[in-house]
Amino acid sequence: MINIKLCASAPLRETKMRIGKNKTFTFICAISVVVLFLFSYAAKAQEIKAIAKLDTNEMRIGQQVKLQLSIQYRVDNGKQIKIQWPEIADTIRKEVEIVGQSKIDTVIPDKNNPFQFIQTKTLFITSFDSGYWAIPPFKFLINDDTNGFFTEPLLLSVGSITVDTTLAIKDIKPPYDESYSFLDWIKDNMYVVYGTLIAILVIILVIYIIRYFRKVKPPMVFVEAPKIPAHVVAFEKLDKLKKENLWQEGKLKLYHIMLTEIVREYIENRFKIQALEQTTDEILYGFRNVAIDEESKMKLKKLLILADLVKFAKEQPLPNENEMSLSNAYDFVNGTKKEDEISNANKKVVLTNNLNSNTK
Repeated sequence: MINIKLCASAPLRETKMRIGKNKTFTFICAISVVVLFLFSYAAKAQEIKAIAKLDTNEMRIGQQVKLQLSIQYRVDNGKQIKIQWPEIADTIRKEVEIVGQSKIDTVIPDKNNPFQFIQTKTLFITSFDSGYWAIPPFKFLINDDTNGFFTEPLLLSVGSITVDTTLAIKDIKPPYDESYSFLDWIKDNMYVVYGTLIAILVIILVIYIIRYFRKVKPPMVFVEAPKIPAHVVAFEKLDKLKKENLWQEGKLKLYHIMLTEIVREYIENRFKIQALEQTTDEILYGFRNVAIDEESKMKLKKLLILADLVKFAKEQPLPNENEMSLSNAYDFVNGTKKEDEISNANKKVVLTNNLNSNTK
């Protein structure tokens, strides 16, 4: 029985030894993983570092202190690093105010290590409450890491101003007098001076233009040329036609055409009847209400009818009939002319001469 028990316990002992070895191996692996994690975290922490630094930890009320924030990082193998700076308001805490801040500046601290960068920014802070004030850490976010990197907290000591009560209270000093001349005022208000000068020039120009166009100009005198009376024009043309001897040369049709045109033009100028555009019947009908003697009407009728027979019916009048037509034209013009046209024309000539002499 004893030999049987010993043989059965040998495999069990070997199994327990194997289990113990596996546990030791597992423990060693776990320790290695933890060490590697800590090492990688420490290496990462060395590559990226957030720093906050005061130029002094002590100040008086109302003074200003520089608080420099910086983030140090490394860029290898062309990796992109996106840095999100902490949001900075007007105050860090209610006792510490921010009066100004600079822009973010990126520099390479070591020229031998071109992959190492530092971004810096300076805050100008002040405090009007005495005491010890803790400046909390500032959080920087790198890429998509939500944990972020924090600066170390700082302590700022703000001391009050000591007042020596043993000394007498002094009056407030009066303001200093500063000389201020008219030239200084002009330099400070150049836009006003230029605007005033331009306005003055515009006003002067407007006044000049108004006076120029309002200036009294001498009245324009239009000298009317004396109008030659209608009967004078008609007599001149009849005399010219008589000297041409047209009908004597056999130009009967041309002679009677020119004779009737002279008479028709006289009728238009004398009686305002459109005789040049009317027929013989229309002209005679137009004279029904014109106050002229019957003899003049009869001579005009004979002259026009004979001319129509020559022009349209190829009538060959006798020499005395041709002379009679010219005589009827003279008599018609002479019997119907205005006697006052000559006196009015003479008056216009005298008035024109007077105006010319006065103008000179």
